[in-house]
Amino acid sequence: MRLLTLGGTEFVGRAVVEAALARGWDVTVFHRGRHEPPAGVRSLHGDRTAPDGLAALAGTEEEWDVVVDTWSAAPRIVRDSARLLANRARRYVYVSSCSVYAWPPAAGYDEGSPVVEGASPDAGRTDYARDKRGGELAVLDAFGEQRALLVRAGLILGPYENIGRLPWWLDRMARGGPVLAPGPRELPLQYVDVRDLAEWTLGAVEAGAEGAYNVISPSGHATMGTLLDACARVAGGTAAEDAATGGAAAEGPASGGPAELRWTDPEVVLAAGIEPWIQLPVWVPPGSESYDAMHRADVSRAVRDGLRCRPVAETVADTWRWLQDIGGTAPQRTDRPVVGLDPSVEAKVLGG
Repeated sequence: MRLLTLGGTEFVGRAVVEAALARGWDVTVFHRGRHEPPAGVRSLHGDRTAPDGLAALAGTEEEWDVVVDTWSAAPRIVRDSARLLANRARRYVYVSSCSVYAWPPAAGYDEGSPVVEGASPDAGRTDYARDKRGGELAVLDAFGEQRALLVRAGLILGPYENIGRLPWWLDRMARGGPVLAPGPRELPLQYVDVRDLAEWTLGAVEAGAEGAYNVISPSGHATMGTLLDACARVAGGTAAEDAATGGAAAEGPASGGPAELRWTDPEVVLAAGIEPWIQLPVWVPPGSESYDAMHRADVSRAVRDGLRCRPVAETVADTWRWLQDIGGTAPQRTDRPVVGLDPSVEAKVLGG
């Protein structure tokens, strides 16, 4: 298979490229040159937001079996790319989002549920939901329903994460001491490891899948308890231990001792003014509209067509290992809010 990725050097795009290379695919990566792509690919450079930014693609006569695009801002950027490639690629995969569903989606929403209104493939940047839906429409306009695959992801975790959610929890466990763990402990979560997302996407391409798919784990594949327990096992107390021994992590704040999860009722967390999802990444209180949207999608179509999800402990351990390999500080997208809870707020809630 000949694959063209638009992006391909960070998080989702990088995972797709690595999975394709492992399958023996021929991979071309079109990117801005800010980050090195994986070894073994051909690079084309360009900035899709700049005038004539697609010149490197327009100037080649190459053809591809499939294009994978992860763009998440102005839909017109997807429109221009899809139109350029409509006669040079057999299929176009757009990594979209479950955010495209009309708010609030009911628990158990599936691919046939209503989507946001007001999206346009010709739009500039608006909001995340309409931008992603506009990107979907751009692909459908250029490639048609039978040549388009819309991968509607939810929460994505794993190595290369540049949003900061799982890295923040791991860093917090590494500082040690009492940790505010938002309950209930058994709260079911729904997410997808970026590598499982990549593998499913390429397998779906090989199988000729088309249309929209919700691509996340079944709800309850992990819980807040199994996620945070895994974080505490691999990272808990690391900074405190290094500080005691004079190790490299001694510069970071350490509460002392291993991480100790203090499970706290949702009502207490909310009463403290803590913002779910942002200040306590991944967590949203049960019974809320946000919880149904983030953690209760119907993913039976993707599971039927091959989605397999690795254990949460593996996702956590591999993400921690990656963080250590890059020096302990995760990359951060500038177009996304910085996540995490201020230590003083945490201490106040815990009675410190």
